[in-house]
Amino acid sequence: MTQTQTDQARSTPESARFTVPAKHPMVTVLGSGDSLLRVIEKAFPATDIHVRGNEITATGEAAEVALVQRLFDEMMLVLRTGQPLTEDAVERSIAMLRDAEGGATETPAEVLTQNILSNRGRTIRPKTLNQKRYVDAIDQHTVVFGIGPAGTGKTYLAMAKAVQALQSKQVTRIILTRPAVEAGERLGFLPGTLYEKIDPYLRPLYDALHDMLDPDSIPRLMAAGTIEVAPLAYMRGRTLNDAFIILDEAQNTNPEQMKMFLTRLGFDSKIVITGDVTQVDLPGGTRSGLRQVQEILEGVEDVHFSRLTSTDVVRHKLVGRIVDAYERYDDRNGTTNGSDRT
Repeated sequence: MTQTQTDQARSTPESARFTVPAKHPMVTVLGSGDSLLRVIEKAFPATDIHVRGNEITATGEAAEVALVQRLFDEMMLVLRTGQPLTEDAVERSIAMLRDAEGGATETPAEVLTQNILSNRGRTIRPKTLNQKRYVDAIDQHTVVFGIGPAGTGKTYLAMAKAVQALQSKQVTRIILTRPAVEAGERLGFLPGTLYEKIDPYLRPLYDALHDMLDPDSIPRLMAAGTIEVAPLAYMRGRTLNDAFIILDEAQNTNPEQMKMFLTRLGFDSKIVITGDVTQVDLPGGTRSGLRQVQEILEGVEDVHFSRLTSTDVVRHKLVGRIVDAYERYDDRNGTTNGSDRT
């Protein structure tokens, strides 16, 4: 084929037709007020998408038309599970399909329908490809590091896996810990009992627990030692058997604390360590244990590093843009967020 013929083939529009089964009302596919359709049209601006009855036709460049058809196939697979589609889910499905061109093997339906935990009518599941890989890594490895910016679900998903493991009797207790860096050695000067002093630093972990368990059961589980929430300093000298252990905000550990925590691992236990290496609150000159441990344990058997990015942010869309903006600023100025400069 000559170059002219190749160019003509590329410029010749192709069409694909997709029929929505009658059991699925078109509003579930197109969204209320065609909100989902608008998301698709925005993502494929060079492709004409027309709807007539329960038939959807896409016309445009062959590769884009093929992606649109795959998108509707994936949307139908999600709908068959009884899970409603949202604008966010459609946007993420499009992103995953484009990633598949780069070699990703997981499909949007596999990601969006993987249920971790259900409580009070709410289901917790991964929303991005990296989140699914992170959750799968927790199943497959004894020690997993979830590293990424705020809002990527690294702590929340780890908490959901911990509760799932407890409910399925894979472990007999959950231990949640984080360094109270902001308090430093000043806890003794704060008013109230010890737990009142450390509560502000552990509150995010309590909040996540309340999303995943009956709130009335949490005091009983904590009183029985089935769930323990404590500062990192309380882990020293212990061996933690038959437990699902989460270290949150690990970027605020120093190297000695990180080593101490990792060596608490006992039999039939699992450790998940989460943190954001761009948000280090350690005093100037103190190296982050989370940064150092990547150099030490990368490649060690049964230890896995899951790295999430701004594309995995599941909070307000603006959060992802803010993360990207800060990364661009740091790249331009050769700086690193936080006090760790090593």
